Order: sequence, then structure tokens, then C-alpha cells
Amino acid sequence: MSTTETEYRQVIQRCKDLFLKKNQDYGTAWRILRLPSITDQIFIKAQRIRTLQETGVSRVGEGIELEFVGIINYCVMALIQLHFQVEISRSSEHNGQPRMDIPTDELEQLYDAQIGRVMDLLFAKNHDYGEAWRDMRISSMTDIILMKLLRTKQIEDNCGNTLVSEGVEANYMDMINYAVFCLIKSSADRMAV
Repeated sequence: MSTTETEYRQVIQRCKDLFLKKNQDYGTAWRILRLPSITDQIFIKAQRIRTLQETGVSRVGEGIELEFVGIINYCVMALIQLHFQVEISRSSEHNGQPRMDIPTDELEQLYDAQIGRVMDLLFAKNHDYGEAWRDMRISSMTDIILMKLLRTKQIEDNCGNTLVSEGVEANYMDMINYAVFCLIKSSADRMAV
């Protein structure tokens, strides 16, 4: 296993652990959210990260790293919501209504399946780009996440229609990968001090 894969899996395990613990506390209440609402929640987290990076001051005491974890988990929620949209469109079983409650074991499988797809994308891009992200600044990756959010919001405002661009799913996947990179770099920066 490469260093990147090991680091990536460690970050994802941290995110997944928190995701499943929050599921124990709140259940799958997030299933009520439409995709634009999830996108806006991710936007709030990314905007807070940028504000903290620029001001260096947190008045609520929570740091940047937890916000990146939140971005990852909300993006996974969005991918799961997309999964269920496809399921509903293929099946008359749900009468067009989303299934609100997801048992924990099924939710964990859905989380793992979505992350597996995202990791496949990462390794393909990492091969082609030669781990260029390792030389990027965390602040630049934050800006890229915000740009991808603005793109996603525009696609949502256009009812999902694009002429030549990737859809919202690809943007959620890219945001996960950039947030993971930021957490890997943050951890490396802490260890270097």
C-alpha cells in the first residue's frame, strides 16, 4: 500500500467513525435534505474554513480540521442521496418517496461504497497528476472546494443540466478528495513542528 493510500484510509476512517457515531445520535435525519441543502451546508463549512484561514480567529472554538471532516461526510451524504434518487427512479416500490431510515449496517456499506468510488477516482487522477496536491497550499485547496461548490450550485440552479461539464456527482467526489488532502497535509504540518 502506498503512503498516499495509507494516509487516505486513515483520514477516511476518522471521518467514517464520526459519521457513524452521529448516526447513533441523530439517525438518518439528513435524508430529509434535498441536494441543494446539502450543498449549502458544505458551502457553510468551506466558507468558515476560509474565514478562519484569513483571520486566524475562531470564536466558537472548533478548528478547521473538523470542518474538513464535515465537508467529507456531507459530500458522502450527497452521494448517498444521489444513489437513492437513482434507486427510486428505477423502482416503483417506494412510490417516489425516499426511504428515511437506513439501518446502521446498510448505511456503513453505502458509505464504504461511495468512498470506494471516490478513492478509485483519486488513484486515477493521482497517477495522471503525479501527486501535485502535495505541493499545493491548504488555502488553495480550500478555494478549489469553494469553486466546486459554486459550480455545483450553478448546476443545481440549472436543474442538473450541463452542456459540456461534469455533473454534481463529480464535484462532490472532487471535494472529498481535496478535503482529504487538506487533512493529510494538516497532519503532516503538525508532525513537522
